[in-house]
Amino acid sequence: MATHLQGSLFDQTDVPRLGALTGAGRTELGSGAWIDVLPGWLSGADLLFERLAADVPWHAERRTMYESVVDVPRLLAFYGAADPLPDPLLTEAREALTRHYAGELGEPFTTAGLCYYRDGRDSVAWHGDRIGRGDREDTMVAILSVGAPRDLLLRPLRGGPSVRRPLGHGDLIVMGGSCQRTWEHCVPKTARAAGPRISVQFRPHGVR
Repeated sequence: MATHLQGSLFDQTDVPRLGALTGAGRTELGSGAWIDVLPGWLSGADLLFERLAADVPWHAERRTMYESVVDVPRLLAFYGAADPLPDPLLTEAREALTRHYAGELGEPFTTAGLCYYRDGRDSVAWHGDRIGRGDREDTMVAILSVGAPRDLLLRPLRGGPSVRRPLGHGDLIVMGGSCQRTWEHCVPKTARAAGPRISVQFRPHGVR
């Protein structure tokens, strides 16, 4: 798949590497929800972006919305617990996240969902990962972003100010506690020039 990524001037390395997770900064959102953000967790992230863009079997989906069938505005791929991940760095990332959050999460991250935002017209609407156990239990969703930065917005379900985090070029965000039940998140469309971005969402079993 052809890509037109403007690489980061601050991330020039020939070998992508994960950093330590101890530098993640936690923000308490309220109602038992929190996020950890670690900019640049993956160095050499642009190289991983190119590999995923070329090697992942991306597919488009169509969904019913307001009695119409519409194109999902991004490309998708999903890897279940028994599926080999498309790059060894993703396996390494999932194992590192499982080790680091074992005490809080109490179970491993097992699945990986990938989204390819090709430009500013691609997006994901407000939602929480509430299919399965995320609707009734505290859980975690860890998102590794590679490619050009895009804004991730979070807002409380009961109303209140939103939180904005630009993510790309190897940044990590982990949404934990009640975040999937009491908050929503989205990647909005943008009219500004936006390069391609891939997000990798690691989740425990039974959370989508």
